[in-house]
Amino acid sequence: MAGTVTVPGSSVPSTPLLKDELDIVIPTIRNLDFLEMWRPFFQPYHLIIVQDGDPTKTIKVPEGFDYELYNRNDINRILGPKASCISFKDSACRCFGYMVSKKKYIYTIDDDCFVAKDPTGKDINALEQHIKNIMSPSTPFFFNTLYDPYREGADFVRGYPFSLREGTHTAVSHGLWLNIPDYDAPTQLVKPKERNERYVDAVMTIPKGTLFPMCGMNLCFDRDLIGPAMYFGLMGDGQPIGRYDDMWAGWCVKVICDHLSLGVKTGLPYIWHSKASNPFVNLRKEYKGIFWQEDIIPFFQNVTIPKDCDTVQKCYLYLSGEVKEKLGKIDPYFVKLADAMVTWIEAWDELNPATPVAENGKVK
Repeated sequence: MAGTVTVPGSSVPSTPLLKDELDIVIPTIRNLDFLEMWRPFFQPYHLIIVQDGDPTKTIKVPEGFDYELYNRNDINRILGPKASCISFKDSACRCFGYMVSKKKYIYTIDDDCFVAKDPTGKDINALEQHIKNIMSPSTPFFFNTLYDPYREGADFVRGYPFSLREGTHTAVSHGLWLNIPDYDAPTQLVKPKERNERYVDAVMTIPKGTLFPMCGMNLCFDRDLIGPAMYFGLMGDGQPIGRYDDMWAGWCVKVICDHLSLGVKTGLPYIWHSKASNPFVNLRKEYKGIFWQEDIIPFFQNVTIPKDCDTVQKCYLYLSGEVKEKLGKIDPYFVKLADAMVTWIEAWDELNPATPVAENGKVK
């Protein structure tokens, strides 16, 4: 079966990589027919489906998949008053799936993303590539000009410090897309027919101190390492902004990864993004964000997390205070967002209580 590991000398495939350690999270408002294309790669894994919009609507899932489905009623029931931190009528609701998962790794994908083909015409197993990315080290402290030195056929180039060649843990694997690019509304309007046909066979670590626009449609992360920071913010219904959910999470995640010496990779794998969203609708959602990001980016570039913030939760709560103090001056929305960030951490900790550890390091 595609997406499995074959034991050398045997034609019998072993268990798919991380089968019992990874959940696939999918936000949706429609029937998940797209899973048929992904069946060879996704069927062995557990799915968490977060239904957005009308909770009375029935979402059909193809037979043979192991899944749990949550709608807005479920979110309200599970989180109670803290459900206010989960966006409504926006794909940002996917982060609820991150919260209720009990697995070490998360892969999230949009329902308009199909299986892409590599330049040879072979179907790309995106999940398998993400797993390779996330299970090998990152190199955020010194850039390797051959990109990921841990890939087959690559290595560290001359002049790369030997003291840094062990790398550090990879927290995030950020994949890309062929066909419909992930453009903002103004770019969509001036380039309505542009398609991404460039397949770049590369994976690289984003250097420490460098931010990036994270896209949530093809994303894998280590939930144990960075999960509490993967909050996609307050977007959609009742909010003055949309389509900044994944980017907000990415900015928070990157500064926390930098602080905790964790790595973020970008590049392979590609998926086929099939559907272009309406640029005029997108412009309404993005309008304020296009202006606000000129202040948001410098904020994240200059924020310094104190050394005593030694967990993701502590880092995130510190960021929430800075967001309220610094960005709250721009618009009251950021005060509301900062409060939601605190609520998110409280809800995360309630559903994911820390395992008590004795002085000898053993679980009590």
